[in-house]
Amino acid sequence: MKIQSVKINLVRLPLEEPLVGAPPMPGMLREFITVQIMTDDGIEGIGVTTFGGKIVRTLMTAVQEFGELIVGDDPLRTEQVKAKLRAASASCGPGGITALAISAIDIALWDIRGKAFGQPLARLLGGLRDRVPAYASGALTRTTPTGKLEAAASALVEKGYTQIKTQMAVDGLTPAQEIERIRLIRDAVGPSVNLMVDINQRWNVHEAISIGRQVEELNLGWLEDPAAHNDYQGLAEIARALHTPVCAGEYLYGIEPHRQTLAHQSVDIVMIDLLRAGGVTQWMKIAGMAEAYNRPVASHLLPEIHVHLIAAVPNGLVVEYMPWTWRLFENPPKPDKGLMTVPAGNGLGLNFAPDLFKTYGVA
Repeated sequence: MKIQSVKINLVRLPLEEPLVGAPPMPGMLREFITVQIMTDDGIEGIGVTTFGGKIVRTLMTAVQEFGELIVGDDPLRTEQVKAKLRAASASCGPGGITALAISAIDIALWDIRGKAFGQPLARLLGGLRDRVPAYASGALTRTTPTGKLEAAASALVEKGYTQIKTQMAVDGLTPAQEIERIRLIRDAVGPSVNLMVDINQRWNVHEAISIGRQVEELNLGWLEDPAAHNDYQGLAEIARALHTPVCAGEYLYGIEPHRQTLAHQSVDIVMIDLLRAGGVTQWMKIAGMAEAYNRPVASHLLPEIHVHLIAAVPNGLVVEYMPWTWRLFENPPKPDKGLMTVPAGNGLGLNFAPDLFKTYGVA
């Protein structure tokens, strides 16, 4: 089997929050680069990547150039293909655009592998479970007015979610006001709902410990990225000081930074971003490394693909259901009563939506 062609497209999806109709989050990802790799056996593998900034077309160019490099290669030799791409971009470093571009191709190669062997990706990678927990994300944002938080949180619970996430570090609010926002949500959903809080690196170590201690009585599921992602010692200090688990990792590129967080005991829960990690291949390696440290792993974005990965590994904790990518796919998996079912089709079990490129394609 050989790679015959690689097709790249750029799509721009609507700016929307479909769970409760919340105000769009600043920095919401809308533009995605899609990859379609065709083999000489007639198997098509699909992948996707994105960059939340102004240079998305630069990323698209990188994916196109990588695609040209792998025509004629064996799509089942994922490590060989990735080694070729890393060598071709060695002077650019292992992270950034290089990693995001390689990820899209790696995802498509694993889709091909699943289709070639007639197995869903989750089963190909271990097949521990067919359904996994998912939490609602992106509906309780910093831009949600305080007066609407309770209704929005209650609406998520009514939809069947038993786990939800909100944000702290709201511009213009004092710590006391922020704590009150979290308290309103907890009171609205009750003690049995797992409530997580995302900080997005907006606190320093002192603030994280001080505010974190004040919200511990609310029994939060985790505090996510409370301080700078590469402050391994600072995150470790926070983790030691709080009973609330610290979750971090979405900002990390590749394997090495995750090794640092684990070695420094900076995190209680490892969050892995499929695109920044380097694709399915690297995601699984990070999950295995986390398992060696007895740490569970959670996903970041792309729930339609991450459901396979969380279901495959023994330390898979939960899928972040951030519904920013559902329009990319035909019949995408969605949570039902707080659980996501692994697509039954071979490979990713996904196809791009029939009207995707016509409706949302960007020339």
